[in-house]
Amino acid sequence: MRTAEVAQRAGYSVQQVRNLERDGVLPPAERTAAGYRIYRELHLQSALAYRALAAGTGPVEAKRIVRAVHECSTPDRLALLDAAHARLDRERRDLRLTKEAAAAISAEPIGEVRQSDSMSVSELAAALGVRSSTLRYWDAEELVVPDRVSARGTRRYSPAQVRDARIVHQLRSAGYRVDTVRALMPDLARGQRSDFVAVALAARDASIAARSRALLDAAAALGAVLSLSD
Repeated sequence: MRTAEVAQRAGYSVQQVRNLERDGVLPPAERTAAGYRIYRELHLQSALAYRALAAGTGPVEAKRIVRAVHECSTPDRLALLDAAHARLDRERRDLRLTKEAAAAISAEPIGEVRQSDSMSVSELAAALGVRSSTLRYWDAEELVVPDRVSARGTRRYSPAQVRDARIVHQLRSAGYRVDTVRALMPDLARGQRSDFVAVALAARDASIAARSRALLDAAAALGAVLSLSD
């Protein structure tokens, strides 16, 4: 196959195919006397495997896995793919727990608690099982901003802020990036907690499902690469 044919069948541009060869995702192509590249089925399946893996694990990890398929022993190749599946399995398990936790947290009757139930940094850190520095980081990133109750700026978390901290803790434990949580929290603070958390978690669920399907597609292409390489 010429470069253009591989590009068309793999869904890439001609330059992208050349870049994948340069980066070691495709093994070196043979050359004609005139210098034109000659690609074979091994190159096409490598490109298809990378495309699926990039959707499932991200481009950096995808390159690492496909390069390993060309360069490493079979156990090492399979170990990298197993690790990718294991990460998704952990995300799925964490997401299930987070859905349950977020639903329970959102149902708490904040309006019925007493202001005396507020917490200091150390008290809230102990309740969440995190370091005090984590709460200060969330404050700096405007995820959960506590009240200041003295001239020294001592932090004090109201009951509503405690609940916000618990939701942030659950979302961060499930793998949500700081910028995603930051975008979510203003809506949560306006009392629309359960609806917006449910939407965010559903989006995460859909993302995991899509990446899991991509890994399944990648496994088929990687199996072909292994057969053609051995």
